[in-house]
Amino acid sequence: MDNQYIVGWGTLALINAGLAQGKNRTGLNWFLFSLLLGPVATLLLLLVEKR
Repeated sequence: MDNQYIVGWGTLALINAGLAQGKNRTGLNWFLFSLLLGPVATLLLLLVEKR
């Protein structure tokens, strides 16, 4: 697998964790969720409302 792809996927997961914490959600859970789903998790995170 291309290293740039792995780095990009991991960076996106870190960004999603930060976005999740900004919405009062668990950053670790969203980080792990993002590692599995990638951009789909970003879309879901943007659609959920802030707690």
